Amino acid sequence: MPDLGGLWADLTDLVLPAGCAGCAARSPGLRQGFCPRCVAELESLRPTSTRPDPAPPDLPPCVALGPYGGALREGLLAYKERGRHGLARPLGALLAEVVAEAVGPPGPVTLVAVPDTARAARARYGDHLERMARPAAARLRAAGWPVRVLRPLRALPRPDSVALDSAGRAAAADGAFRLRRTAPAAGTVVLLDDIVTTGATLAAVSRMLHRAGMTPKAAAVLAATQKRRLR
Repeated sequence: MPDLGGLWADLTDLVLPAGCAGCAARSPGLRQGFCPRCVAELESLRPTSTRPDPAPPDLPPCVALGPYGGALREGLLAYKERGRHGLARPLGALLAEVVAEAVGPPGPVTLVAVPDTARAARARYGDHLERMARPAAARLRAAGWPVRVLRPLRALPRPDSVALDSAGRAAAADGAFRLRRTAPAAGTVVLLDDIVTTGATLAAVSRMLHRAGMTPKAAAVLAATQKRRLR
């Protein structure tokens, strides 16, 4: 994997009003919102190829930092659902590691995050993936990668995917996005998402970008649901 340098050492500590995002411990040694034990757990993760089984058509090669569990799962939940917006920086830095693994040798990269619906963005006080994309891009740029972040899609209202099966998720994802005018992509296009489950959303976004001449080379995600095989 291309070396982006020390992950946690170059991040300035944040003063956060809560305990560890990974285990809720009230620790005096929080680094970017995580206690030393959870930092060690996150540092031990290595980006690995993952693929839902069955994989939907048009799903690009996907790389995940780790399974959806432990400190990674709790950190994502704290960030998305519990208002810990300051975690965008450490989670974005972790996402940069996944992008580097997915792309290979450093070169021009265009990052495209799966957009939140307007309703989800209001509930989260902003698009949670867009917030992570910015520090991910900054970390890659600091390591010498020419990076652009584009927003070529907007998300339409859609049903809650939790109650849907694989076929239902695929149908909902296909009608969930619209293209907007945007600048052309430069270099390798990489999709960003927080979690991959069935892959339906990433596949739908990939199809739309392909029609716009921006075919993604890979998808970079933080977590893969544990029923999916990491290999």
